Amino acid sequence: MTFSEWLREQCEPEWTAVVTHPFAMAINRGEADMRHYLVQDFQFVDAFTALLGAAVANADTFEARVPYGKFLGQVATTEEKTYFHRAIEELGAEEEPPTQVTRDFQDLMAEVRTSQDYGKIVAVLCVAEWTYLGWASRAEHPLPDSWVHREWIELHEGPEFRAWVDFLRGELDRQEPRDELLEVFRRAVELERRFFDEA
Repeated sequence: MTFSEWLREQCEPEWTAVVTHPFAMAINRGEADMRHYLVQDFQFVDAFTALLGAAVANADTFEARVPYGKFLGQVATTEEKTYFHRAIEELGAEEEPPTQVTRDFQDLMAEVRTSQDYGKIVAVLCVAEWTYLGWASRAEHPLPDSWVHREWIELHEGPEFRAWVDFLRGELDRQEPRDELLEVFRRAVELERRFFDEA
């Protein structure tokens, strides 16, 4: 068992509650009301971008820095950012302040970013991306007719995203196991579950 697999196992049943969450399954069916969810999720983009920058700065090899830099460019300038703007406009969603769980997740990202602890940074990134692959990979084809749901699924599934998650898991597997990494990983999983609960 790899270290990332062990971390995931230690977070049961929370992990399964996230990747099979009723709201996530509703996204997969094209039935979820995405307005509040996307407005809150969009508020993570800045903190997530900063966390990717911290990963670039604190990675211990050049080979590790490159995938972070590539993904950082994608988040900041291309598909995902464009999706948020188009989807929020399509849904007629209005700006709203961050909820408590959104603030808590932003705080965790800021905490691990400022720690400059590469293992903690990877742990939070891995949870964020691996859990989303977990629910999106459960979508049945054909995907929903609604482009808001379909494109959100497609952003978190497919060969490129799977390769990205595999990279993050590989980086986590290279870390020396320690209690602090399990604590951070578990907190991130709990926040993902709370975020879906609220949605």
